[in-house]
Amino acid sequence: MPTLTETIAFARPRAAAVRKGPSRSLDSLFRGCAYGAALLVLVVLAGILGSILYGGWPAFREFGFAFLTSSAWNVGTEQYGALVAVIGTVASATLALVIGVPVSLGIAIFLTQLCPGWARKPVAMTIELLAAVPSIIYGMWGLFVFAPLFARFVQIPVSNLVEGMPVIGTLFYARVPSGVGVLTAGIILAIMIVPFIASIARDMLDQIPTVLRESAYGIGCTTWEVVRHVLVPQAAVSIIGAIMLGLGRALGETMAVTFVVGNANRLSASIFDPSSTIASRIANEFNEADGLQLNALMALGCILFVITFVVLIVARLLTRRVKAA
Repeated sequence: MPTLTETIAFARPRAAAVRKGPSRSLDSLFRGCAYGAALLVLVVLAGILGSILYGGWPAFREFGFAFLTSSAWNVGTEQYGALVAVIGTVASATLALVIGVPVSLGIAIFLTQLCPGWARKPVAMTIELLAAVPSIIYGMWGLFVFAPLFARFVQIPVSNLVEGMPVIGTLFYARVPSGVGVLTAGIILAIMIVPFIASIARDMLDQIPTVLRESAYGIGCTTWEVVRHVLVPQAAVSIIGAIMLGLGRALGETMAVTFVVGNANRLSASIFDPSSTIASRIANEFNEADGLQLNALMALGCILFVITFVVLIVARLLTRRVKAA
């Protein structure tokens, strides 16, 4: 019986012969295609960034740092500032996360821990189908159905209740309770990102070895303790990635937000009041923009790109910290 050394020595010439044949050429072709695909993505990304930076540079040169700190947006006097749009973008996306993340994790935990077997597939399929709904449908539903109900049953009663209160009265008072505003945009965005976060979180929780759950239940842990101390720590990295994916969707969403955010160039401390986002302002004005206005819109696109890039960096840092812990 040949030893392991003899077997390896016998296999080396045959492996070398195989590499010298057609397989080696196919392997080289495959490596080249893989490198080419990776470089193509980088080239496209650099091209997009370079084009919007080139288009927005006249606005940055004209207004300087004041472009980020100014709330003015006047086409007649050609005074442009990004502050309102940036605050509206960050505020609506943050509200979407505050509302959507607990709902998404609750759905994922329900599907993996509490849902009966016969209902698991229908519920999961329904959640996933929400991701296939076009964003403009969400926007139309939000404007014509949700906004009037929200104004009648939420904005008006809450505004009457908190009027005159020091902090809450400022945050939840609607001067014109029309139903549209930053909070409405945040709710619609939360509905849109729930399917993405819930689906990824559910898949990650399903991949956790069953022996870990059974061991936790075996020593007397409750369902909450199993979820808190076993499932969530094991899937923390993937859950953070899912949340950041949802945040990216919320930051860049255009049509749905354009319908319900109000599109008002106004700074307000109330989340009930209308505002605007970077994407909604670009969508509303880009078709008719010219000259410095077009440059200002391109500069807004650069700022949105930077915000998204910062979110990606934060996500990487968070995942590394969780892995290290």
